[in-house]
Amino acid sequence: MHSQKENKVSVLFSGGKDSSLTAFILAKIFEVELVTATFGLLSNWKQAEKVAELLNFPFKLLKMDEKILEETVQTIIKDGRPANGIKYIHKKVLEEIAKNSRLVADGVRRNDRVPVLSISEIMSFEEKFKVHYIQPLMGFSRKTLDLLTEKYFLFNEYKGESFPGAEYEFEIREMIKRKYGSSKIEEIFPKDHTHSIVYKIRD
Repeated sequence: MHSQKENKVSVLFSGGKDSSLTAFILAKIFEVELVTATFGLLSNWKQAEKVAELLNFPFKLLKMDEKILEETVQTIIKDGRPANGIKYIHKKVLEEIAKNSRLVADGVRRNDRVPVLSISEIMSFEEKFKVHYIQPLMGFSRKTLDLLTEKYFLFNEYKGESFPGAEYEFEIREMIKRKYGSSKIEEIFPKDHTHSIVYKIRD
């Protein structure tokens, strides 16, 4: 017999096809709650809220301390690349979710380079917060996930900042832009970065 806490999974949610598929998969087993983090710089989280309504899952906005965003930006500027900063911010968001959820999930996949936690980091996280960290897409390649998501959803894909999604990257970009100017964004972030936003469930 599962307790109520053990039946609810909090899925870190961007409104894109991967986190939407994660929610669909886990809804077969658990009660799903979609969680989107914001640091207060942008209202891009509203994209995720719209998709959550479309998918018919409860939506929770997680308001994070802006200091974490500042620390992330400092790391990225120092490194000259976003990987370590994005991983740091992802860990902080997972830890914040874990304060109120026994089951924590995200849409990280096999091909992802960031924000992927190592096995030792996952074990440490689960032990420290007494949670289950679930990554249902970790066994799938990008190619396979494209096949699966196209069966469930209709979605649009965007490059760079053409249409901000609810990922951390957009608030990171915004803070760098405010502090260091737009040219710094072009130096640091890859130009081929794409993200998706689901707009319909397939019949």
